[in-house]
Amino acid sequence: MLRSVAVPVIDDLAVFEFGLLAEVFGLDRSVYSDVPRLDFRVCGIEPGRPVTTQVGVPITPPLGLKAMEDADVIAVPAAIIRPDDEYPAELLDALRRASARGAIMLSACSGAFVLGAAGLLDGRPCTTHWRYADELQRRHPSARVDADVLFVDDGDIITSAGTAAGIDASLHLVRRELGSAVATVIARNMVVPPQRDGGQRQYISRPVPEAECDALVDALEFMNANLARQHTVASLAKLAHMSTRTFARRFVAETGVTPMQWLTAQRVLHARLLLETTDASIDEIAASCGFGSATLFRHHFTREVGVAPSAYRRSFACDDAAPMETKLDSELLQRAPERVSALA
Repeated sequence: MLRSVAVPVIDDLAVFEFGLLAEVFGLDRSVYSDVPRLDFRVCGIEPGRPVTTQVGVPITPPLGLKAMEDADVIAVPAAIIRPDDEYPAELLDALRRASARGAIMLSACSGAFVLGAAGLLDGRPCTTHWRYADELQRRHPSARVDADVLFVDDGDIITSAGTAAGIDASLHLVRRELGSAVATVIARNMVVPPQRDGGQRQYISRPVPEAECDALVDALEFMNANLARQHTVASLAKLAHMSTRTFARRFVAETGVTPMQWLTAQRVLHARLLLETTDASIDEIAASCGFGSATLFRHHFTREVGVAPSAYRRSFACDDAAPMETKLDSELLQRAPERVSALA
């Protein structure tokens, strides 16, 4: 059973990641629901000494690191990444002791670097914000860093990606230890999806690439405006007034991907918009995005996004999405390139 959560804070603390841990684990919701009240402990190297934050507002931990000694969960928020040997030695020792006695370790965003500095990620699957994943892997070569996912549950160690992914990992831990009903109550009060699968991709920005070659620009714009049509490298090369071989080589050189890979990515972006804002069926979305069949659509969408289209819709569909018969006549099912690009 999950009864107590200790949150160690250090200087240069990220207030959002600290706040989400306080929101999920620290609020007393027992007064209006069956959610059990947890023993929430904010602790620092020196109790009563304020720690600095990245927004300039200090936070004062009322407890010292001794409060970690019997906590069920140690939740490490993000802070400015520093060299491993510059993390407080007292904190790293306390983390090692907590892990050795079987406490669950949870990190939000760059909090994974603190766990890594304590040697707790060696040989373990883990994640962090995609921007810092390479650095985490460089520092800890034996760790199995996955830069794509929202969070990784490896039993007694749960690591999460950037910012809001910490909410997903925290609610996952609540669901795992206290049940879905409790997690749903907390999520409803936070007005967030009750569950996003940990394997879902971190939505790394993928803007429409700029091409220096005017002929390629024309081809990109044509594909982007005609996603439902079937395209071939040969037909696109003809549009660009190039040979098929030259077009394919220039396309990869300027965009970093093949024409068909680029086209699939743009189709998935448009499908995301339709899943979020319409009640169109999977078959209709597949056709309007040029996938040809629902099976092919599900395959490409799941590979690109990390979850199936239906699961994505459950998490991100707008509450005020218009009925299918009205939305199907909108421009969304034809094309809305400026909105789709903004979703990347």
